[in-house]
Amino acid sequence: MALTQRLQIRQSQALVMTPQLMQAIKLLQLSNLDLVAYVEGELERNPLLDRDAEDERGPDQADAAPGSDKPLAEGETWNAEAAEPPPNPIEEALDARREDVFPDDVEATRQRTAEGPGYSEWAAVGSGGRDDGEYNLEAFVPAETTLADRLREQLTLAIVNPAQRMIGHYLIDLVDEAGYVGGDLDTAAERLGTSVMEVETVLGILQTFDPPGICARNLAECLMIQLKERDRFDPAMQALIVRLDLLAKRDFAALKKICGVGDEDLADMIAEIRRLNPKPGLAFGSAVVQPIVPDVFVRPGPDGGWIVELNSDTLPKVLVNQSYYAEVSATTRRDTEKSYLAECLQSATWLVRALDQRARTILKVANEIVRQQDGFFARGVEHLRPLNLKTVAEAISMHESTVSRVTANKYMATNRGIFELKYFFTSAIAASHGGEAHSAEAVRHRIKQLIDAETAAAVLSDDTIVDKLREAGVDIARRTVAKYREAMRIPSSVQRRREKQETAVS
Repeated sequence: MALTQRLQIRQSQALVMTPQLMQAIKLLQLSNLDLVAYVEGELERNPLLDRDAEDERGPDQADAAPGSDKPLAEGETWNAEAAEPPPNPIEEALDARREDVFPDDVEATRQRTAEGPGYSEWAAVGSGGRDDGEYNLEAFVPAETTLADRLREQLTLAIVNPAQRMIGHYLIDLVDEAGYVGGDLDTAAERLGTSVMEVETVLGILQTFDPPGICARNLAECLMIQLKERDRFDPAMQALIVRLDLLAKRDFAALKKICGVGDEDLADMIAEIRRLNPKPGLAFGSAVVQPIVPDVFVRPGPDGGWIVELNSDTLPKVLVNQSYYAEVSATTRRDTEKSYLAECLQSATWLVRALDQRARTILKVANEIVRQQDGFFARGVEHLRPLNLKTVAEAISMHESTVSRVTANKYMATNRGIFELKYFFTSAIAASHGGEAHSAEAVRHRIKQLIDAETAAAVLSDDTIVDKLREAGVDIARRTVAKYREAMRIPSSVQRRREKQETAVS
């Protein structure tokens, strides 16, 4: 068969991901903090983008003379030599001129000024190393002390031997953010070319550092170090630390037998352990916790409905500077410059449109969520309905992937608190009598209510909870109840019974 070349016309359809579409999809799934960071980067990169904000000084203060709030009159100029200096608060308080009170200081200042132009007595200290008279406040802010820095400072004072100090630096690098030493000491000794005993000796020195409990290898050792620091590590406490598993299970009867103490002494020992810090390293160099800023506000309306509004503070406001584009494009002659300006204009225009479309999409999805979950906003979690992405997508004529991106990292402020938009999408649990399905979140809330209302004499088992839920019209299996209970970190009925009995005795 001979191979030949030929032209052929073929018609087909294909989905093309243009850069503008990719940008819109990326903006849609960003949180408000990530969106602000992204827009800041675009403002620095694109000269045709401007913030939509007024000058903070205002039109009156923009043309005011330095040191005065009074604006200049039309045609008036400010003469620095003829202008009278503003009153000095020190001179007013002393009722005397500064030259009369501090003559030596004034003369020294004049001499330093005469040494050369641009000299500032605050150049090296007051302005953070700048000679323009402006203060750099960041030069005065101390750097955050991390846990590793704190341990290395103490290591320098505690260990003089170079070999042991090298081992100490290696072990400090193994300390995680909670303050525990990770890894195996045998491996550390092999890598450092020393004995395990030498590594354990240095580790023992590190465990005396501040804060107490640092550089422990496990929770029991961390608590033991802190108890020794408080002089509370007696044989009974040592037996309790060894059996922390029984304390987690609240098996107080077994603990009293192992420790050889009574109810009152065991209660004091447990109270002492609760006052300890299981993660001492978190006090240093911890990440800054960013507060949740809602993207949508929901409040009751005057007609009994709900008003859904976007949080305008989280929406970056940018504009395309058309006047600057016209001014620059009129002076450009090279093709590369023209193409660069055209690219910047197109990018700026698409960014403004994408931000506007993002806000509209979030508002549309939020409105539909409020409409679907009206019972939750009016009466609480018990009335949360089963909801999935497909239901919302079909109601607002969008794709499920779009709704998924909108609900990611977005929060809604309601009369019942701040919730992530994904919170309102829950799976359905069938009704026992063929009625309307129940939301999984509402069932979890109902399980927690039943457990909170139980007494020491009538602790509910998982089977009993299943029976009560079926009486309420919820068809649920026992393993599902156990899964929801464990997800809420609620102990089993046996552990709860022991805890309630011990609380009743004490």
